[in-house]
Amino acid sequence: MRTANLLTALLVSTAMSSVQAVESEFGNDCTMGLTAKQHVATDCSIHWVGEDGKRYCFGTEAAKAEFLKDPKGNLEKARAFRGDGGAP
Repeated sequence: MRTANLLTALLVSTAMSSVQAVESEFGNDCTMGLTAKQHVATDCSIHWVGEDGKRYCFGTEAAKAEFLKDPKGNLEKARAFRGDGGAP
């Protein structure tokens, strides 16, 4: 029984991680990484929700803090690098 509970918890955790990646504006990419024209994979455990209601993921707390110094400008840079207006 204990093994079944652990397995269930693992499956739920994995499913939630997958959902987070899908719901973020730039998928698994660190938003600040995109402003530097780099694809930096994240698990979206560090994120911020913008005024637009969209979730933006970061690889580190430092990247998030740097991003928040100029969210509007940084989002423009990230979207320009993606070349798709930010669509996931």
